[in-house]
Amino acid sequence: MSPTLHLAQRPEADALLSRSPLAALVGMLLDQQVPMEWAFTGPFTIAERLGADDLDAHVIAGYDPEAFAALLAARPAVHRYPGSMAGRVQQLCRYLVEEYDGDAAAVWRDAAGGQELLDRLTALPGFGRQKAQIFLALLGKQFGVRPPGWREAAGPYGEEGSHRSVADITGPESLSRVRAYKQEAKRQAKAAKRAGTAG
Repeated sequence: MSPTLHLAQRPEADALLSRSPLAALVGMLLDQQVPMEWAFTGPFTIAERLGADDLDAHVIAGYDPEAFAALLAARPAVHRYPGSMAGRVQQLCRYLVEEYDGDAAAVWRDAAGGQELLDRLTALPGFGRQKAQIFLALLGKQFGVRPPGWREAAGPYGEEGSHRSVADITGPESLSRVRAYKQEAKRQAKAAKRAGTAG
């Protein structure tokens, strides 16, 4: 199943995310400390600067690290921290080359169950448990990758009808709802921190 993602909010960038498993993984990797749209536009920008229609794990893994960092740092930068993120993207691609012959979709293609898929995702460089659960939820909700127990393995992000993460964004309305959820979660976390300090 090929989804129609709306994470970059740019048609050409979203088209790449929708057809390229590696682009979706790289976008998820970049989705930290920058706005979501910026992160998920990153794979398209990288492909464009490499002069390619898609991302290739073998090409990125073998790229000169300094040249690749410069590629991500060129304006407009692919990330707020282009140097460190360039290293992480290359690390991810090297792992995919070593473990899956560069085939990103192989990470989830034959996973027998949700927990196995979660384990495979958390093994990816740059993917902590939360990021892995969000990506698992994205696979289940929008890519049709639904091994038994996928919702349970994705934790709260797998809940039907939730608006917690990128997994739930299918257009402008759901984007607004996810933003509102995240802002409220931040507000509650700050309030809890203040209450803890006061105590």
